[in-house]
Amino acid sequence: MKTWNFGIIGCGSVADFHMEAIRQIEGASLTVVSSRNEDIAKATAEREGCAWTTDYRQLIRREDVDIVCVTTSSGSHARIGLDVLNAGKHVVIEKPIAMSANDAAELVRTAKERGVTLSVISQRRFEVQHQAVKRVLEEGALGKLLLVEMSLPFYRTQAYYDSADWRGTISEDGGALMNQGIHSLDLLLWFAGGVRSVFGQVATQTHKMEAEDLGLAILQFDNGAFGTIMASTSIQPGFAAAINLYGELGTIKLEGNSIVHWTVPDRNKPTWIHSDAYGGVTDPKSIPSDFHQSQLIDIISSIETGGSPLVTGEDGLRAVQLVEAIYESAAKGVQLLLPKS
Repeated sequence: MKTWNFGIIGCGSVADFHMEAIRQIEGASLTVVSSRNEDIAKATAEREGCAWTTDYRQLIRREDVDIVCVTTSSGSHARIGLDVLNAGKHVVIEKPIAMSANDAAELVRTAKERGVTLSVISQRRFEVQHQAVKRVLEEGALGKLLLVEMSLPFYRTQAYYDSADWRGTISEDGGALMNQGIHSLDLLLWFAGGVRSVFGQVATQTHKMEAEDLGLAILQFDNGAFGTIMASTSIQPGFAAAINLYGELGTIKLEGNSIVHWTVPDRNKPTWIHSDAYGGVTDPKSIPSDFHQSQLIDIISSIETGGSPLVTGEDGLRAVQLVEAIYESAAKGVQLLLPKS
């Protein structure tokens, strides 16, 4: 069996989830890590038993690296991701895939041109309750989808945003929608499909920062269903993200990692309706690495079989396009019609 050798660019707290996931995957090995900070790169490599460099370009030139995880700050995802793709490596980019739809589209185009796999971390798709909901929707068990509500009432302190110059900036970090809300937005699009129209509002209410700490939107999907979005980092003390799906035949309510309501004709309520493995409400580091592991396994499998991973670069692009549409709608004060994807 082939061993898939990973390189990781960026040795901050997000990289820890990738390292833990790689350690748990049979047939995967962490070969090299990169950080601009020599002390951090060296300490990480000594802990993980791998090579290190302060220049990620050296990492992506190595012949013993097959897959590269980009875990740097969000504003550098597109630039570094393009370098990795052009080096002919498969790449996994932490969310969001890029800070603009144009950059995300360039990543998607380059991956196709180079014939390599591009994926963005959207590990919540791999949680069992979300997999069950996806099956129900694909089977039409809820009937016509009427309304999908997404809420993300998180809390972040001002100290969190003050901890680095890039935090809370539009170009390097994003606000409640692009940063914290992007996972829920990915699930929203995965469940309900493409978006036809958007009316958005954003505000910065309780923090000193450039980006929004509250984002709201009303959507209509291509299938005719409506949707609502609320994402914030100002809600004290912070609550779990939720998605409610209302169909003509039933309702499913999700909160955190739990199914809190299940009315689906001829479908028994799942027995694993609650899980304690949920975090990120007030501390972005308090999440498990299990589903990063599941996603990396899926990516490896897709490379081996020549198929597409469950989360593609196009999926990452669509999420960024939705955030941009909310921003544009809010700035113009009008409803926007989106082109069909």
